[in-house]
Amino acid sequence: MKLVRFGAAGAEKPGMIDADGKVRDLSGVVADIAGDVLGREGLKRLAAIDPKSLPLAPEDSRFGACVGRVGNFIAVGLNYADHAAESGMAVPSEPVLFNKAPSCIVGPDDTILIPRGSEKTDWEVELAVVIGERASYVSEADALNYVAGYCVCNDVSERAYQIERGGQWTKGKGCPTFGPIGPWLVTTDEVETGDLAMTLSVNGELVQNGSSSTMVFKVPFLVHYISQFMVLEPGDVITTGTPPGVGMGMKPPRYLKPGDRMEVSIAGLGTQRQVVAAG
Repeated sequence: MKLVRFGAAGAEKPGMIDADGKVRDLSGVVADIAGDVLGREGLKRLAAIDPKSLPLAPEDSRFGACVGRVGNFIAVGLNYADHAAESGMAVPSEPVLFNKAPSCIVGPDDTILIPRGSEKTDWEVELAVVIGERASYVSEADALNYVAGYCVCNDVSERAYQIERGGQWTKGKGCPTFGPIGPWLVTTDEVETGDLAMTLSVNGELVQNGSSSTMVFKVPFLVHYISQFMVLEPGDVITTGTPPGVGMGMKPPRYLKPGDRMEVSIAGLGTQRQVVAAG
């Protein structure tokens, strides 16, 4: 299934995509794409519905973030060997973890705001994992049973805040609008994450062109690993790292400016389109 949230910011309704690519309104069935709806039983209930039995959403509805009420937004750094190389950093022996503020989450096509005074706002196409079941100390072999599905994330990053302000990555990762996710949450039965094409263009120029196949730590290991340090709850999001081609790695470095347009895609998970503006 492809699950969505549509409508005005702060008033999104749950929906699903039918076989013709139309958005169907699920608000008569569930209140949101969040919490227990993302668990095995909740998804089983939704899968039993004939999408064409549901009313159509209004044409040209805005897509909101594909998951509601995200409690924890966890990110994995330097998880692609080729990206670590362009960043001038070693491939870590264990996953590098940091948090993005849940308040930075926005819809996939919402405007990206450059923070006041920022000169180094950057882009990162990433595969995001949405947790469906409460996970604590799960095994790697069992980890995917705790995953509801996957979506596109643009891990927007302010590099000066991240690297030059004490080396605490969270400072550069959670600014308002720095976490667009969606357009869809695609359930695990429809996605194999081993070799997904990942691209990001700025003003029509392809700058990132990679694959999830070059991830150092794969999805099952990441869910297992993170669950050793914290409890993962339904609706938590893990964004799993980026392939090369970020602005920081260019020679000379290149960063976003007002008026820039990004297109962010992962095969099977959809495309985001964002305009950049001053915050």
